[in-house]
Amino acid sequence: MSVPAEVPADVLVLTGTGTGVGKTVVTAAVAALALHRRRSVAVLKPAQTGLGPDEPGDVDDVSRLAGGEVTTWELARFPDPLAPGTAARRADILPVTPAQAAAAAVELSRGHDQVLVEGAGGLLVRMDEHGGTLADVAWSIGAPVLIVADAGLGTLNATALTAEALRVRGIACAGVVVGSWPAEPDLAARCNLDDLPVVAEAPLVGAVPAGAGTLGREEFLTVARASLAPSLGGEFDATGFAAEHAA
Repeated sequence: MSVPAEVPADVLVLTGTGTGVGKTVVTAAVAALALHRRRSVAVLKPAQTGLGPDEPGDVDDVSRLAGGEVTTWELARFPDPLAPGTAARRADILPVTPAQAAAAAVELSRGHDQVLVEGAGGLLVRMDEHGGTLADVAWSIGAPVLIVADAGLGTLNATALTAEALRVRGIACAGVVVGSWPAEPDLAARCNLDDLPVVAEAPLVGAVPAGAGTLGREEFLTVARASLAPSLGGEFDATGFAAEHAA
């Protein structure tokens, strides 16, 4: 897959260490902060799985939390809650290829200051029958990848594997965000604040509190600002946060 000649806007790809780790809420938080800085924002969801045609999807959640000014684009939807490639095969629908997703991101970048590409599940989940993945999308457009990780036990291995896969492919890692920080973190979660940046070889750039996705727009913006680092438009201080929750 060739690299496009020019990607005018900032494009950031967001992947999870698995499903249900808070990736959509983190995407919304990044979008909300960009909008607050008066940047035009687009969110691309190459493949939405596990929902019917009339059900609200991830891009709808982003719009609800970040604001209607966000341009959203869902390329395809498959009803089964499976990996996109598998879900497309079962539905007998053509899958979304990495080339199609990359082309859509580049198209959006020509009219927006910030483009966020939210994957489905993890970095190497198959998008099509040829084994294309979100990593191929990021590589083809030269975009960095933000890893959204679980807070608790088991997250270190998944985060390390994701970060290693990025390094092997020559893809920049924009950091790690804990997608759903519990109100009462256990010992593993508190220790992970120190260990996540070590295993990822990338900075901890945020920790979004659990339940943030239920907030109203103004309150969500306040939480986003406190939960994401300056590199993402917020005020999160990883050192201070880890010290506050020291094991």
